[in-house]
Amino acid sequence: MTIALEEFARRIRLSSLDLCHRKRTSHIGGALSVADILAVLYGGIMHIAPDVVNDPARDRLFYSKGHACAALYAALDIRGFFPTGALQEGFAVDGSNFTSHVSHRLPGVELSTGSLGHALGVACGSALAGKRRNLPYSVFAVLSDGEMDEGSNWEAILFAAHNRLDNLIAIVDYNKVQSFGAVEAVMGLEPLAGKFRAFNWSVIELDGHELSILESALSAAKVSRQGRPHCIIAHTVKGKGVSFMEGQLAWHYKFPSDADLHAARVELGQL
Repeated sequence: MTIALEEFARRIRLSSLDLCHRKRTSHIGGALSVADILAVLYGGIMHIAPDVVNDPARDRLFYSKGHACAALYAALDIRGFFPTGALQEGFAVDGSNFTSHVSHRLPGVELSTGSLGHALGVACGSALAGKRRNLPYSVFAVLSDGEMDEGSNWEAILFAAHNRLDNLIAIVDYNKVQSFGAVEAVMGLEPLAGKFRAFNWSVIELDGHELSILESALSAAKVSRQGRPHCIIAHTVKGKGVSFMEGQLAWHYKFPSDADLHAARVELGQL
């Protein structure tokens, strides 16, 4: 499948908005902030497709911010991992695998997530297995900034450096807003890049909405195997792409009303 990254990201945002609106679910702000990251990953960086979901050589994505499931489901749906209409019909329906936090029962999903602070550790195990088995795959972990408060992440960060997991790429969706307020006010992370570097990671800070910069940084990290794990600190905006949602804590919890959805579609060029 070939699709321009800008269009891919726009479609992820529109689908996420539609899902959260129709099913009255939360976390649209975080889904919008991570959309560009997912567009770049699924738009060509990762070796993954519906026909290779069980290939031992496939790249792996461990999506730690499982509460922002709408964006990941949308990306997978656009890439053809699900039958046409299955996501729209099954999302947040009792008994469906399209749960409101990410489920590994879906094709293309490596790990059920939502309880924060666990996916990076699992990603480390997967990366270590790849090195020991001499397999070529890369392992990606998408983390929220708020979950960097979890001590389990810092254990994993130590483990990755100690084991020289240079096939591991962590991406922090640093949108500056977590469940109880601004990240800086709840539990300040700075200097986040300095902390990763002190733990012997290779670190790049960038604008997480500049698609070409993201693509270049992830491409370079994927091919760099110099004995250190990689961290991409992606500075993003909660609710990115919809002006009245941007930077607003309320959209960690609220779902879009009919009027909100209409206004968002206008801003994103669907109407």
